[in-house]
Amino acid sequence: MKEIHAKARSLMKGYCRVCPVCDGRVCAGEVPGMGGLGTGSSFQDNVRALAEVQFNMRCLHDVVVPDLSVSLLGFDLSLPVLAAPIGGVSFNMGGGMPEDEYILAKLTACVEAGTVGCTGDGVPDFIHESGFAAVKALNGKAIPFIKPWEDQELFTKLDKALDAGAEVVGVDVDAAGLVTLRKMGRPVAPKPVSELAEVIRRTKAKFVVKGVMTSDEAKLCVDAGAAGIVVSNHGGRVLDGTPGTARVLREVADAVRGQIAVLADGGVRSGADVLRMLALGADAVMIGRPFSVAVLGGGKEGAAQYLEKIRQELTQCMVLTGTASVREVDSRIIRGF
Repeated sequence: MKEIHAKARSLMKGYCRVCPVCDGRVCAGEVPGMGGLGTGSSFQDNVRALAEVQFNMRCLHDVVVPDLSVSLLGFDLSLPVLAAPIGGVSFNMGGGMPEDEYILAKLTACVEAGTVGCTGDGVPDFIHESGFAAVKALNGKAIPFIKPWEDQELFTKLDKALDAGAEVVGVDVDAAGLVTLRKMGRPVAPKPVSELAEVIRRTKAKFVVKGVMTSDEAKLCVDAGAAGIVVSNHGGRVLDGTPGTARVLREVADAVRGQIAVLADGGVRSGADVLRMLALGADAVMIGRPFSVAVLGGGKEGAAQYLEKIRQELTQCMVLTGTASVREVDSRIIRGF
């Protein structure tokens, strides 16, 4: 991973410093780029909130080889980790790799590791086109996320995602007001729940809503017919001053438990962070920036190395908390819950 990070640091110069700890402090306000919006407080609190969650270590048990597998949204995953939908290599990551090569490498590494990745959307069109091509190449083993565009563009892109073979699709409503899209003359906006419900009814696939940060909106997603939600503040890139996702995850997950799949992202940097999110109520976790760094620094093999690192760390943390299966994680393994 040191070699991968060194290469990524060279390729991403001016866009990402590939810090020893990716916490959003030195890249505050660097959007476009890999930073957080404004003061960077939302990005920084994603990392800080997770770090504040402490484990109850237990060693008097028989858990030696924990089970990391989980079934989610129709996918059988070897570990509860997905690559989050991050695109725009040319304007967010320094352009050290073509968009189509980047997304195919990331998604292929996920599939070969027994999990799935997500594709992003934006301007220019080659971002979503590269994503859909990768989804098709991998026989639908990925989740394309589409921005909350006006109806015709949204429906057109959803149809293209289905044509590519996607069986699960999503809309990242947390992209509403994204500054990068405003600068490109293509602003997006929030979606009233009535419109969201119509989009879900029209889409012949499992539907995931990304960008849910409150329990009331989680319930609205259930009412609208979504199959899953992602508790996310868009990596701290859309609204300065939002709490880290770990601070709201328990409340959101408790509101819809058993009714809808709950994923979470934001500040996940290690297998320990994955376990923290699961203990707070997530069924699975998405990881964003570190995946992009791994791909830029090592292509498919870089992403594979990163996934293996996460797998080993998660396994170790499960053993040392007496957790036999990711499907049985609960709040007893963390302090104060």
